[in-house]
Amino acid sequence: MSQPTTTASSGRMPRQIPYIIANEGCERFSFYGMRNILTPFLISTLLLFLPESERTGEAKHVFHTFVIGVYFFPLLGGWLADRFFGKYNTVFWLSLVYCAGHACLALFEDNVKGFYLGLGLIALGSGGIKPLVSSFVGDQFDQTNKGKAKIVFDAFYWIINFGSFFASLLMPLFLKNYGPAVAFGIPGVMMFIATMVFWSGKKKYVHVPPSAPNPHSFSRVARTALATNGAGRTVAMVGLFGALASLLMSPQWGFVIAACTALVLLLGFVGAGISMQLERARGLHPDEAVDGVRAVLRILVVFALVTPFWSLFDQKASTWVVQANSMITTFSVFGNEFTLLPAQMQALNPLLVMLLIPFNNLVLFPLLQKIGITPTPLRRMTAGIAFSALSWLVIGTIQVSMDAGTPTSMAWQILPYALLTMGEVLVSATGLEFAYSQAPASMKGAIMALWSLAVTVGNLWVLVVNAAVKNDAVLGTIASSGVSVIAFQMYFFAAFALLAAIAFGLYAKRYKMVDHYRSIEGAKAPAAVKV
Repeated sequence: MSQPTTTASSGRMPRQIPYIIANEGCERFSFYGMRNILTPFLISTLLLFLPESERTGEAKHVFHTFVIGVYFFPLLGGWLADRFFGKYNTVFWLSLVYCAGHACLALFEDNVKGFYLGLGLIALGSGGIKPLVSSFVGDQFDQTNKGKAKIVFDAFYWIINFGSFFASLLMPLFLKNYGPAVAFGIPGVMMFIATMVFWSGKKKYVHVPPSAPNPHSFSRVARTALATNGAGRTVAMVGLFGALASLLMSPQWGFVIAACTALVLLLGFVGAGISMQLERARGLHPDEAVDGVRAVLRILVVFALVTPFWSLFDQKASTWVVQANSMITTFSVFGNEFTLLPAQMQALNPLLVMLLIPFNNLVLFPLLQKIGITPTPLRRMTAGIAFSALSWLVIGTIQVSMDAGTPTSMAWQILPYALLTMGEVLVSATGLEFAYSQAPASMKGAIMALWSLAVTVGNLWVLVVNAAVKNDAVLGTIASSGVSVIAFQMYFFAAFALLAAIAFGLYAKRYKMVDHYRSIEGAKAPAAVKV
């Protein structure tokens, strides 16, 4: 007997989703709460044993080492979940490690080794679960209700910014008024609440089991492709030796640039080599396995083209704050004057995210549909990169005006913040959905980890550009252009992102979307829940 066909949008919203969304909001509050006060705490308290002239440099070193760990450990978390423990178990146990890290920060406020241990545990916990929670959201959907996944991914991104907004406003005040034990303890309590909320939904979740040992896995197909001599194998070896050479340059370049460059060389050259020789694996592995590897390599190209966006986005916490330091920070609204600190402008970003996500879903996207333009994921991401380029064109023009001696209010940064945040919503929130939907079932955790890793690569471009402008020849070229170094960099990054948007759009036209949402029988469904 035939069964009625159920469309992707007719299924109901999974009832377990609120547990995951609440967990994410609390976890993001805990993470941004401790991260936003880390540098000032290091300078003012923990590193007092150093000469004053060295504290700022050491604080930056500690901070960036911590961030590197946060964005590298997703590879470990994705691998553990995909191969051994599954997403739920990996997230739960690493969340307990995360809680232990917060406890160390609160308990060892005056002990360097204990505090650094806490940072290491948080990097492991936060980074390890980073690619898994969002992909765990996707696991709760199947072919009957996958149309509702976009709504949930947007809500997921909205709650991230909700937590970030209040953490950015409140935690510096707690550090100032109540001290580091309280200021670091509150994020720890929030992370414990996040873990308990996540655990309480255990019996309601869909649990996709880890992949069994597979003789036709991604890594084995890739090894087969490169097992024989050929141009692809040579290209892969170039990447390997290039990565080793990059690591050897650590004393000259610094560890951050050297390690990130090594990673880019490995991913780029080895991936290209595998692609060149992938057909050699056909026959030794099923066509489905070979085509799956090809799909992953195509996804990595998309991720690579997104990295320039992260170059621009993450500088709102550095380059844009530096600009704001030279602006007029007193505002007059309806006759009332108030003053903002330059760093407080960053709270505008999560606030705008919370406004723009519902605006796009309720107003902009339906309007585009009515006029015959379908806002597909790749179209949204192309537009998002272009919006980021436009924001930097505006911020660069503001800088040129300031360099000419024009007194400028910090309120002028509202426009570039709005443009950059629109870009963030179109790229980052969409990217979570895209990455999950395009990843083969056995690679979902790892693919989400590589999406997080794109942030690291994006920051590499910033480090390279900042190092380049210290070169005398480059400085001479900038001087002949008639603009300041900071304005030149702003226009450079605007052009960089614009070229990336064009390249992304061209590649998107050739990209064939696939559907890797699970089938209804593809996972262990939750037990029935009484209404």
